[in-house]
Amino acid sequence: MSIDTDPGPTEFDDGLVGQLDRIRPIPRISIQAFCETDGVQKPIERAGEDRRMAKAYLRVHAGGIRAAAEHYASAPTPNLVILESRFPPAELMEELELLAENFDPGSKVVIIGHYNDVALYRELMRRGISEYLVAPVSIADILEVVSSLFVAPDAEPLGRSIAFVGAKGGVGSSTVAHNVAWSITRLFETDVVITDMDLAFGTANINFDQDPAQGMTEALMAPDRMDDVFLDRLLAKCAEHLSLLAAPSALDRTYEFGPDAFSTIVETAQRGTPVVILDVPHIWNDWTRQVLIRADEIVLTATPDLANLRNAKNLVDTLRKARPNDRPPRLVLNQIDVPKRPEIPIAEFAEPLEIDVIGAIGFDPAVFGQAGNSGRMIGETDPKHPALSVFSSIAHAVTGRGEPKKKRKATLQSMLLDRLKRRSAG
Repeated sequence: MSIDTDPGPTEFDDGLVGQLDRIRPIPRISIQAFCETDGVQKPIERAGEDRRMAKAYLRVHAGGIRAAAEHYASAPTPNLVILESRFPPAELMEELELLAENFDPGSKVVIIGHYNDVALYRELMRRGISEYLVAPVSIADILEVVSSLFVAPDAEPLGRSIAFVGAKGGVGSSTVAHNVAWSITRLFETDVVITDMDLAFGTANINFDQDPAQGMTEALMAPDRMDDVFLDRLLAKCAEHLSLLAAPSALDRTYEFGPDAFSTIVETAQRGTPVVILDVPHIWNDWTRQVLIRADEIVLTATPDLANLRNAKNLVDTLRKARPNDRPPRLVLNQIDVPKRPEIPIAEFAEPLEIDVIGAIGFDPAVFGQAGNSGRMIGETDPKHPALSVFSSIAHAVTGRGEPKKKRKATLQSMLLDRLKRRSAG
């Protein structure tokens, strides 16, 4: 069997990712853009492909204000119209007069012009234009202005959603997810909610020694009731900062879900919790695809063999195309150094995926088995186990918090300097 080593689109702009991370998802609105240049049209089209625009409908037309005026002479205006114009200020105002005749009062307008003119900006604001941007514009510029217009300025910040998925069944993705969640609560004293999305075979309830009467099924069956209060009733408390929305782990029924089945649950959890861990089962359908595409971070767990490499490559390539403005999935290799098992070296495994391995966890069935059977995390079972440092590194990476700086050892010279500084300050 051969592995396709064509990496596809692999580069991403880390600065852009940082900007976009601060933007809340856009609500269900309609947007139409009329563009005169590729330099404006392409960023708008790319913004429309972003996961934060998943609920919005965007259509891009060729032509500027005149094309828009002709179009809306016989069609209603959407929630937002984005217009590019290369006209100088005086002519731009005349063009807008043509558009005003056929414009619905409830629609918002954003102008992208080619003149950096303060007087023009003030006049446009006076006439009720929502925003004026100066070309060239970026994807972040487009998403930020749309978000500023349709997301309440006093809206609470959303928690970070982190999806964990395995390249193959049985690679330990859930174990990694649960231990990373536990590490986040211990390292940062941050509230974390784990959502176990494997309704038939989920293991979170066993791993945390929980047997909640309610959980994920009740949440899915009552999307209209889903709010902070209802979610709190369904959560099982696992530790001081750690809660679980458990799967029933029963086969008394089968489940068929639409693409957005879990969206309301995840969004509600994000409104009230800084970190939401999505424990996604190793299946591929509409709803798992949507959960992964819309997550803030994705952690892909694999073991170092050929089947895992093939599956990981397919997942990474697919998610890169679906999330063009986000980081590719983070890769964790689990169950390393199994005795007598041929393994692909870590560097060779990561090379065709074009992503770095953020954690490699050694094969230790005794400790991991003991932890699983007793309903405890690795840190509770063996506080000095080497896997703890791996879970800690993953926790820092996916929450966006850099590794803590090591304390500098005090030397005689540094102690004397500190004493002198204190004296001069006194």
